[in-house]
This record gives sequence, structure tokens and C-alpha cells, in this order.
Amino acid sequence: MVLFLALFAFAIAIAGATAFVIFWPLTLVHIRDRHPQITAQLGEGAFLKPRALWWLLRGGYRTAGDRNLSGLATPSRISLLVILGGVALGGVLWFLGQALT
Repeated sequence: MVLFLALFAFAIAIAGATAFVIFWPLTLVHIRDRHPQITAQLGEGAFLKPRALWWLLRGGYRTAGDRNLSGLATPSRISLLVILGGVALGGVLWFLGQALT
């Protein structure tokens, strides 16, 4: 049962990854087109750069004061948190399943 829950947690992480792949590129295009100062801060090709992901996780988009940016970045942030949470929970449950067998 524990390994099933671990697989389920990884499935949730995959669902988060799907949402992330949809919303994060849209967010980056919006930033590129309307916020050159944020583009300079994040750098070119910021899709998987740690600096850009950390900016997203800490909610750096809120300082821009752009409701459209917040509307794109908030689902990206939530999906990134779902990915991290699903992988972490799945890993813990997998280790627990290995320890119990």
C-alpha cells in the first residue's frame, strides 16, 4: 500500500509538471514582451535556470504590479510547488516502503 501511495505521489508530480510546461513558458513570453527589467534579471532561456525558478517560487512576480503577469505566474508557482511536493512525498514513501519490506 505504501508503494502504491508513493506511485500516486509521483503521478501528482507528473500532473504538476504538465501544468508547469503549459503556464511557465506563457509567463516567460509575457515577461519577455512586457517586462524587460525582469528579463534582464532572469536572463535569456530562463525556463529551467535555478535563478528563474527561485524567483518564481519566492513570488518575485508580485513586485511588477502586473495583474496579467500574476495571472500567469501564480499557476506556474503552484504547479512547481506540486512538482516539488509530489517528488518529496513520493521519495519519502518509497524509502518507507523499502524499509518496511
